[in-house]
Amino acid sequence: MIVGIGVDLVDIPRFERSIARTPRLLERLFAPGERALKPHSLAARYAAKEALIKALGGSEGVHWTDIEVASEPSGRPVFALTGETAETVDARGIRSLHLSLSHDAGLATAYVIAESVGVSPAASTHVPTEAAVATPAEGASA
Repeated sequence: MIVGIGVDLVDIPRFERSIARTPRLLERLFAPGERALKPHSLAARYAAKEALIKALGGSEGVHWTDIEVASEPSGRPVFALTGETAETVDARGIRSLHLSLSHDAGLATAYVIAESVGVSPAASTHVPTEAAVATPAEGASA
């Protein structure tokens, strides 16, 4: 079941200026294995981390350097989570993260879908009342 969706868009030239102005951002935002990548790849990974935080519903228990964007042999991007971030994702019942990245025309974008197994908390606490359930005939006349 999908429990979160996140998307982010990064202006690559602006991102490059930020890194040039504040080089320590590389250490604060990226895992050691990511830091040597080209700016457009770093911008896409930054977008992926932002999109992940949005899919999780917030940044509590999430640390930038615990999130690494790696690649499968096919080139497909995947998250490699460690530390408190991995624990947080697991504690929230998320069993699968889907990631898509792209960069073109000076922009980098990332899209994340978070999935869990079972019923979402919102679905399990909502019990429809008799007045809230429409019969097919009632729905047709509305």
